[in-house]
Amino acid sequence: MITQADLKRFRALQQKKFRGESRRYLVQGRKVVAEVLESTTRVEVLLASEPAADFIKPLAAAKRVPVQILASHELDKIGTFEKGNELIAITIAPEPLPFRAPSGDELMIALDGVRDPRNLGSLVRIADWFGAGRVLMSHDCMELYNPKVVQSTMGSLFRVETRYASLAQELTACHAAGASIYIADMGGTSIFETEIKRPAVIVLGSESHGHSNATESLGAEVVSIPRFGQAESLNVAMAASALLTEAARQLVKAKP
Repeated sequence: MITQADLKRFRALQQKKFRGESRRYLVQGRKVVAEVLESTTRVEVLLASEPAADFIKPLAAAKRVPVQILASHELDKIGTFEKGNELIAITIAPEPLPFRAPSGDELMIALDGVRDPRNLGSLVRIADWFGAGRVLMSHDCMELYNPKVVQSTMGSLFRVETRYASLAQELTACHAAGASIYIADMGGTSIFETEIKRPAVIVLGSESHGHSNATESLGAEVVSIPRFGQAESLNVAMAASALLTEAARQLVKAKP
């Protein structure tokens, strides 16, 4: 049974401090909860309205995750949606992963100071789409388990390996292990004129601040997306889509 102490603990997960202390976070909504149950991510308990419980029970039973039915007003206190807080998974964050350099034809993306939650979530989703199975983030990026980030990934969070680290240190180690480093910047060489040599890491900064000084001494190649119209800039998620599209095109073209 869910106790009042449990409810208080679940409500506290709206705050970053308690997410970090408990290594728990909220996954919300039918689609994303179904995605987490189909992944290897561990779920402590599902909190659901009666209609949502009927929907999710088969998946929950397969993963042996308990389902607790709560009243709407309790779900509204725990969830972060303006309306429709009908299904919430109390999810266990994985242990931090050790460093591992990219190898073979792997492509990673590294994020430098991306602080907008929806951009961060979109970037994880874009990485998943293009088969970039790992995302490296500087410590000043937005918290990955912020509810807006989790929702924006639309389930890709549970398939993409993520890691926070000192970006300059990690990228230096990747380069030393044989990976090519590419930094996205408006002043760089056109991505269409650049050969992406894999294994590779593409570094993206925020739209407003670009990449930090910590990445400038890496000896990386600076690449850009050519502009043909009058727009001032692209946000980081748009830029990532364009860069990874070209990287994927080159990979396909290179295969016999």
